[in-house]
Amino acid sequence: MRNKKIIIAGGTGFIGQGLAARWGKDNTVIILSRQPAAAVNDNSVAAINNSYTHLLLTAKDGYNITYRHWDGQTAEKHWAEELEGSDLVLNLAGRSVNCRYTARNRQDISDSRADATRVIGQAIREAVVPPKLWVNGSSATIYRHAEDRPQDEYTGEIGDDFSVRVCKRWEKTFGDQRTPFTRKIAIRMAIILGKEGVLVRYLNLMKFGLGGPQGTGRQMYSWVHIDDVARAIEWFLHYPELEGTYNLSSPGPVTNRFFMSTLRHLAGVRFGLRAPALLLRLGAFLIGTETELVLKSRWVLPTKLQATGFRFRFEKLEDALNNIIHS
Repeated sequence: MRNKKIIIAGGTGFIGQGLAARWGKDNTVIILSRQPAAAVNDNSVAAINNSYTHLLLTAKDGYNITYRHWDGQTAEKHWAEELEGSDLVLNLAGRSVNCRYTARNRQDISDSRADATRVIGQAIREAVVPPKLWVNGSSATIYRHAEDRPQDEYTGEIGDDFSVRVCKRWEKTFGDQRTPFTRKIAIRMAIILGKEGVLVRYLNLMKFGLGGPQGTGRQMYSWVHIDDVARAIEWFLHYPELEGTYNLSSPGPVTNRFFMSTLRHLAGVRFGLRAPALLLRLGAFLIGTETELVLKSRWVLPTKLQATGFRFRFEKLEDALNNIIHS
């Protein structure tokens, strides 16, 4: 993909920076961030993402990337005008779910996603030359805990826990935005694998011998390589007839037990202790997170995306992890 103008809201995290690295050499990328824009544009500022930090990509690194400050709540002119004539607006904004689900955190998690989606819709409607495509984040966790059968866009069953309600509000807010000249696609993303993000935490666990199955190990683990996330978004941009909601998950989901054993093997770790649910609950409480992130069975298939002709580069977990760990 070349010579496109791309806006990424919430682009300082692992996913946004990974996509910016892929697109930032041959395209114009504007990242909307709550961090002070001047400081980011002038220096390689480190972003803190839960248990790790990374340096943000800037023009000094050879990328055509500019940062604009936004609060995710109001359509201020200094960032809203960047949407003019853009090819793609990608919204990844939202408070991290890697925290304790207190009443305050629950509200922030839900509001941050709905508010960001709402103000982007407002900015698009006010644009003289609106964006061609708006891709909005969502999550594959919108489906119920499933160990009996896979869930897709046609026969999947929507759950009703806190995370599901967040996703439903997120998608409803997106659906409510009227943008007649801008095509809209919602992507229900599975766990995204790359050199940063969740994989860092798994590898850190293995250093302490905690690389065994989590809970029963039977819960399904739906995943997608970050390269395939980028390729799917490029696919959506290339085919203007595509719209609606798509699962963005590899067609090769595995059990948690298989995921952990495969990661141990490729990382050269000989053994890993099993983490029963009770121990996970205690550990989650101590480090300030929730066990749902590892114990919920996410068995999701990308039926609708594959029906468009899209083919994943990484369909097998072994290939994806080997590429990430050894490249």
